Formats: sequence, structure tokens, C-alpha cells
Amino acid sequence: MTAPGGAGRTVGEVLVVGAGPVGLTAALCLARRGIGVTVLEAGDGLATESRASTYHPPSLEMLAELGVLEPLLQRGIISTAFQYRDRRGGPIAELDLGVLAADTPFPFRVQCEQSKLTPILLEQLLACPSASVHFGQQVVAVVDDGLTTVVRTAAGREWRGDWVVGADGASSAVRRAIGVQFEGITYPERFLVVSTTEDLTAALPGIASVNYVFDPDEWLVLLRTPEHWRILFPTDPDTADHEETAPARVQARLRGVADLGRPWALLHASLYRVHQRVADRFRVGRTLLVGDAAHVNNPLGGMGMNSGLHDAVLVGAALGDVITGTGVIDELDGVLDRRREVALSYVRTVTHDNWKQLRETDAEARDAHHASLRHLAADPEAARDYLLRTSMIDSLRERRPAADAVGG
Repeated sequence: MTAPGGAGRTVGEVLVVGAGPVGLTAALCLARRGIGVTVLEAGDGLATESRASTYHPPSLEMLAELGVLEPLLQRGIISTAFQYRDRRGGPIAELDLGVLAADTPFPFRVQCEQSKLTPILLEQLLACPSASVHFGQQVVAVVDDGLTTVVRTAAGREWRGDWVVGADGASSAVRRAIGVQFEGITYPERFLVVSTTEDLTAALPGIASVNYVFDPDEWLVLLRTPEHWRILFPTDPDTADHEETAPARVQARLRGVADLGRPWALLHASLYRVHQRVADRFRVGRTLLVGDAAHVNNPLGGMGMNSGLHDAVLVGAALGDVITGTGVIDELDGVLDRRREVALSYVRTVTHDNWKQLRETDAEARDAHHASLRHLAADPEAARDYLLRTSMIDSLRERRPAADAVGG
């Protein structure tokens, strides 16, 4: 499928590789400025898998600026709080994002699968006369001759652009083609994600839309989306994939979450390995990396897609400035360096800490952490301090006193 935009190649044309939420957001940021954008997607259409489903406040701010937030809100669920729970002891603390009302116009999360955002972005992008999107174009090579960058696809086509933005995911062909290393770790457990149409609020009264459940043997994450609930389990690395996703095994694990007295209604179960990796460079010549092509992390805290959206908007703006002559390469590099630092010292740290705390085996350390969470929930100022970090606001702007914050 090819969706045409403007005719011919324009000055300042950008090739964006990947039509996920990050690639389409970057493309939209550029196309809205009249810059020629061609999106190349390996798949035959937009991905339909559930994948990421949490949008943090600063992401909502950016999507609002792009004019795509309202249709997302119509498709999603607004979550004003999230819970920490103990697998054996029940609720520990519930944190109310309303304490961020002076810091952001959107003091909440939105729960909505990324597969509902991408069609909205695509529709807006194709309304721009300088944009086109081409499916079935799997990139196999990227060559920079110093003047233009040539992208070759498995379909035998060549595409030329002044710049290339690699937004083609964790297995990025663009990243490999430009020789960038992807350093980091792979977690010992695999993660099993189960989607169910069961009403977890009936099975587990009092839960929120987002719940992190501590347990040294089998921690859980329970997330509500518009059509279903998702449950994330850690899984023994030594068992075969087909054993862990077998219906009987999945049902047994779900009975450990709540015994319904009957089999759970299942939509899907998938098993995957989780990595924490950051590219050693986010730019080589006229090729840039954003989103999962540049950095991946575990999903605990919902920061992966969000940090990718932040990349797309901030890097897209800086690249747009270079192309239109209102900015310089050094400023673009400064933005890329900052995004890499956020991936290294912020997203990686927060998500890894979440993983360690959920599976903490030392009873004294676990009790101390639970006590600190109860303190946060009882102290609005302490909760604000914590939520500025976990909502990713701190990763984007300097912290201001509450009285000086937006609306304060």
C-alpha cells in the first residue's frame, strides 16, 4: 500500500524509517512545517498488536500540541491514580496524579494501546501535502554519500533523502546499517503478557486501572485498557516458550491472580525477552536514531513508548530547525545528547529500580520500601516530588517550586 503526498522530491526531504507511534510522530512534526517527509514501513500496514498502552502527562502535552490528543482521549481511559500492592498483603498505597495539577494541564495517565494512536497520526500525516507513506518497504541498507542519504529496501527500491530518521524499533535495520553499537543487558526472566476480557475490578475489588504488585516469587503488573486487562508475569528463563504459553499453564498462573471458579476468558498470551540497551550514538552523519531504535528498557513504569514520543517531538523540532535554516547542527546534537542522557540516567535507572523493587527478596528492605510508599501517599508534597519523576516530567524540564508551576 502506498499513500501519496506531495509530488516529487522537495528540498529538505527526510526519510523516516518505521511507521510506529515514534516514526509517525516525528514525520508529523516535520511535515507540519512543510518539510518533505517519506515514511518507509516494513509491514504491509500499521501494526495491530497491543504493545505499549500508557501515556504519561508530558506525552499528552505533546500530542495535544500536535492536535491528536482529543481522538486519543475518545478511544482511551483516563487513569487519575495508580496502586502499589503486595501479592499477599493487599493494597500498600495509591498515588493520585491530581497532585500534579499545578505542573501539567493533564494530571493523569491515559490507558490506550498504541495501535489506536497510530491510525490517528497517519490520518493527520497524510493530510500534509509534503508527506507520503509507503508500506512493504523493509530497509536493508543505508548509504550516506555526504550529499544525500540512500536507503535501499528488500523490494529493490532506492529512496534518497537529505536526512534519515531511524524509528524502526529495537531490531533497527537503520542502526545496524550505520554501525552503531547497542549496549546493555538482557533480563534473566522473560515476560509473559496475558490479555483477558475478565473484569478484574470484580475479581480484585478496589484495584486501580494501573497496579504494580510486589512479590519476591512472582510479581505482577495489572493494566486496564479500553477493551481488556493486561497482566504481566515474570517467567522462568529455563522453561520452553511453548510450555509457558500453553493454555493450561496460563490458566494456572491466572488462578494464582484470582480464582474465578472457572477458566479465565483469554484473548492473547505472548512471551518475550526484555532488554535494557542504549545506542552508543544517536547520530551518524545525516542519519538519526529515535525511540526503540536508539534505546530500549523494561516496561515497568510505562516509559518506553513515552520516551520515544519525546524523542520524536524534540529531535523532530531540532532537525526541522536545521532544515529550515533556523537552527544549526550543534543544537541538534545537543538535543540528541540530552535524549541519550535521559535514556541512560533516567529511563534506564527508573525502570530497573522498579524491577528490583517488585521482586525484592529481603523482608526488611521490602518492608522499608512499602513504608516509604505509604508515606508518599499520605504526603501531597512528597507524592508530587515522586510523581514528577515517575510521570517523566522531570526528564524534560527543570523542576519548579509548586507555586511557580503551570497554573500555580
